[in-house]
Amino acid sequence: MSFVRPKVPSTQDSRPDWYAMIGAADEHNGDSLEQLARALRLIATSWPLLMIARAVLLGQAVGWWNIQAALVRPGFLIFLGAILVIDLGIMLAPRLPVFARLSPNQQLLVTAPFVALSSAVFATSAAAALGSDFFRLMVVTLTPALLAVAIFGRQRLLSIAYGLGGVIAFIGNIPVMDLLTPMLVFATGVTIVMAVEFRISRRATAQLRENMLTGDQAKAFLVDLEQSGRGWFWETDRAGNITYISETLAARLGRGQRQLLGRPFASLIAPPEPGTPNEGQRSLSFHLSTRTSFCDLAVRVAGTQDELWWSVSGQPAVTPFGQFLGFRGSGTDLTEMRRSQAEITRLAKFDSLTGLANRSHMLATLEQALTEQRGIMSECALLLLDLDRFKEVNDTMGHPAGDALLRQVAQRLLRLVGTDGKVGRLGGDEFEILLPGLSDRTRLTRLAKAIIETLSQPYSIEGSQVVIGASIGIAIAPTDGKNAETLTRNADLALYAAKDDGRGAFRYFAPAMHADAEDRRQLEQDLRLAIAARTLRIDYQPVVCASSEKITGFEALIRWDHPERGTISPTAFIPIAEEAGLIGAIGEWVIRTACTDAAGWPEGTRVAVNVSPIQFANPGFPSLIMSALAMAGLSANRLELEITESVFLADGADTDGMFTAIKNLGVRLALDDFGTGYSALGYLKHAPFDKIKIDQSFVRGAAIKGSRNAAIVKSIVNLAEALGMETTAEGAETMDELALIRSLGCSHVQGFVYGAPVDAAGVRAMLAAGKGHAEASGHKASREPRMAMLRSVTLMHDGHSYPARIRNISSRGAMVEGLVDVPIGTVFEIELIKGYNAQGTCRWSEGERMGIEFATAIDVERLRAPPEKEKVVTDIPDFYREGWRQTG
Repeated sequence: MSFVRPKVPSTQDSRPDWYAMIGAADEHNGDSLEQLARALRLIATSWPLLMIARAVLLGQAVGWWNIQAALVRPGFLIFLGAILVIDLGIMLAPRLPVFARLSPNQQLLVTAPFVALSSAVFATSAAAALGSDFFRLMVVTLTPALLAVAIFGRQRLLSIAYGLGGVIAFIGNIPVMDLLTPMLVFATGVTIVMAVEFRISRRATAQLRENMLTGDQAKAFLVDLEQSGRGWFWETDRAGNITYISETLAARLGRGQRQLLGRPFASLIAPPEPGTPNEGQRSLSFHLSTRTSFCDLAVRVAGTQDELWWSVSGQPAVTPFGQFLGFRGSGTDLTEMRRSQAEITRLAKFDSLTGLANRSHMLATLEQALTEQRGIMSECALLLLDLDRFKEVNDTMGHPAGDALLRQVAQRLLRLVGTDGKVGRLGGDEFEILLPGLSDRTRLTRLAKAIIETLSQPYSIEGSQVVIGASIGIAIAPTDGKNAETLTRNADLALYAAKDDGRGAFRYFAPAMHADAEDRRQLEQDLRLAIAARTLRIDYQPVVCASSEKITGFEALIRWDHPERGTISPTAFIPIAEEAGLIGAIGEWVIRTACTDAAGWPEGTRVAVNVSPIQFANPGFPSLIMSALAMAGLSANRLELEITESVFLADGADTDGMFTAIKNLGVRLALDDFGTGYSALGYLKHAPFDKIKIDQSFVRGAAIKGSRNAAIVKSIVNLAEALGMETTAEGAETMDELALIRSLGCSHVQGFVYGAPVDAAGVRAMLAAGKGHAEASGHKASREPRMAMLRSVTLMHDGHSYPARIRNISSRGAMVEGLVDVPIGTVFEIELIKGYNAQGTCRWSEGERMGIEFATAIDVERLRAPPEKEKVVTDIPDFYREGWRQTG
């Protein structure tokens, strides 16, 4: 395809005009060059046929018997030799390298004189052989001329050259008076040949017009393609300077078309940036310098404010004889495609929700951070984070709210880590922090505490305030793992240990955690078997009217008696059930069993069942309740569902709809653990609760002098009365606490002061023994909250030192074991921790245990930092559990 090119000034135009005319083929299009080349090839291949035709005609005219006589004539032999030399030159010249380096027009102009000379020499030699036989001379001379016209008819220069040579020789050998007849014969032959040629050309032209585009059509299509922006074209000369470029492309570059003409095409392409792979630019330079074709090279455009990319293709323009004329090519805009590819690449490496690195990118970064350098294993720290209570947000507020929360968490983590490390999201509510080159536990501890504190601050989600927490597991390379897989697994084990400690904590990996993980896995498997075998059981703790001491109901508490481990606390296996997806089956079994047991109790005695947020968010939950009530034959008002404040993390239509559906069944609702959750009091305006349960953390110790718990309990009671709700004080253990609860106006009491949880048979016995009433019993006074622990201490008395173990410590006293039958009143100097001593007096002694009363109140906070491989569990009642767990 050729282009209309504006004339470009050149410093090489000082050459003479005749040279430009001879070399005009360089400016022709491909079709013209091909026609000229075809004519020259036709000379080389068809000239022997012409030589044979001339020889046959000459022999026929002279007479084959007279050939020998003609050959003895010196003039004839000379002309015959000249003809052979000229004809051989015409046939062999196109095959010579020197001749091939000429342009087709130059080759044609060189060949034409020799063609005419061959014709003239042949006619002259024929005249010399035939003498005055004009008729035969005409036949021998003009017939090959007509044959040449027929062969080279489309190349007028060759036809005229050959015919002219024959006519000149013919005229030079006949009298003037006999010229008319052969000229008429010659003209007739030329006319016939040209007529035939004209007819053939007309048919060919008509067929060409039917099957091919016209020049105007091709130009119109070209313009449409360029203006549509789907593609553009370019052309250069031998030096690589632009001789044509699409106007639409020039406009895209912010320049005029004429401004770009004459400039090197390579100047439009930006060079590769140091350190960045860009094969497109390098490949383009290579192809332009080696004059080889190229296709779809991606290159970046130079000199533009916005980053533009092209896909360019080109091929060298050469003559049929290999002469290089320049490059012609096309191109398309790759900018949008490159942006899409960059976005795809980003999505492949980064989390689309938070913008953090995703799992695969973090793994690649970790592997790179662990790469040995000069034979030395690199140090780095890996922190795995899991958000506490995030699932409750997702289940209650919906996934959009959960997504918004994750984005805020990501921003807080990025601010904390800064440029010291890389933050990634592994999926769900799991995050990862990689800190290359960091292994200092002091810095890691400081960072872990900052993360937990920062992530625990309230979040504003859809107009509601949400509070979550975080648990962190830490593994350090190369101590805890020399490859990415090992280090990640160990950090994950540390994370599970942190979550097992009650969440909101961080743990460093320790080898013993492998055993803990296996123990947890085995416990989950045993729990599945227990659910299938129905070996779980339910105990019931009485709920008593504070004023009349009448038993108004019982709370159902799930228990698991493991065949090997004994009784396992719900605080140990319920989290496992939630993570393993077993809480739904367990919750359904508890509701159905509790309804069945309560159906046998006296009318009016209620049963309370705890409901997890996961159960509450299940759309089929109302149907489950209705089915359980119907199968047990229990009145709906005798079932009380205890729901924690976490369900209020969403103040949406789903939550309100669930409350409405449950209340429509006639079931009672109780707000459990009030004051320990993360909701606002405004939710109480809409929630249809019948009762507020005051958490035991406010009840326990409320009777101790100076405690503010009594004021908190009183405010909760006043709030409930204002809203027309009942109140139940949980965890009452002593008589003074019971008296305080009554004086504060609580309507119901639940705790060990009225009895520990019992099985179904025990419920029936309790109801029968007291005729539906309960009798309070227990210690008269409350003790200050104690901290359960196991720590080695040293007791000093009369200059002697005695090793012992201390547990259940408070600011006023502690229980010590290890010394047998210590006399009451013995005074000890006790080294609690290194550098911190206290004086205490033995107030009671039983076997290896004794109770110590400190002379002055000690600072319990100083004891909260446990020594290495020891764990402190705070605020745990003796009747729930005692002992300790080593966490090395």
